[in-house]
Amino acid sequence: MPVWICRACAVEHPDTEHPPAACRICSDERQYVPLATGQTWTTLDSLAADGTSLVVNEVEPDLFGITERPTVGIGQRAHLVRTDAGNLLWDPTGFVDAAGAARVRELGPVVAIVASHPHMFGVQVEWSRALGGVPILVPEADREWVQRPDSAIEFFSGELAILPTVTVRTVGGHFPGSLLAYWSAGASGKGVLLSGDTIFPGQDGNWVSFLRSYPNNIPLSAAVVDRVAKATLAHPFDRIYGNFGGVIPQEAHAVVRRSADRHMAWVRGDFDHLT
Repeated sequence: MPVWICRACAVEHPDTEHPPAACRICSDERQYVPLATGQTWTTLDSLAADGTSLVVNEVEPDLFGITERPTVGIGQRAHLVRTDAGNLLWDPTGFVDAAGAARVRELGPVVAIVASHPHMFGVQVEWSRALGGVPILVPEADREWVQRPDSAIEFFSGELAILPTVTVRTVGGHFPGSLLAYWSAGASGKGVLLSGDTIFPGQDGNWVSFLRSYPNNIPLSAAVVDRVAKATLAHPFDRIYGNFGGVIPQEAHAVVRRSADRHMAWVRGDFDHLT
């Protein structure tokens, strides 16, 4: 039976003869079912037949971006962090094939697959199988959003050191289990933060944003943003990579704090006189 993949979010669903009636992830207020098409589905075989492939590019030394061509679903850029002790696959794409998995294996053994939040689950089970049964780590707080259960999935809470230089931390906000990944060896030893949608880099590289929903523009409260920022700043980092190519190239630690303070001031009403 096929693995059904939602065309809107590219999250895999159970192996069944017929596709589900709806994608719960896209039916939630943080995502959307496209108005023009409604709920539609695809499969890995269909995507491959359409010519879909994976492209792997070096982002900085020992950090690689993985994208689909053409885009599948939300179209996030996955990241592969390479270390001497093994690699982390972060925010897996909604497509994988033998050629793409082989390219990833060439960069070293993947020891864990982690999505920053449910919108980024992609085809995480298929990635695990393509890489030889790699563990998929999911925060306990987002257990209910796993659409395709599998024995490779392991649940955890709080903070987890996956590799000597890579730690993931649950900070909440966008989803209760929203994660960040800290790579201490990145940015020439100053530290890199992989932020998913938890902290979204702005276009100018000087600000980040915090939202419950990006496509639907639903804000977070001042209290939640302050909590997320404080939790984020518990580890050092100098650079942030988002999951769509956005980057805060330097002094990102300070950028998070001042961006949180700006958000809090606006939702408190401090700048109402400007509106």
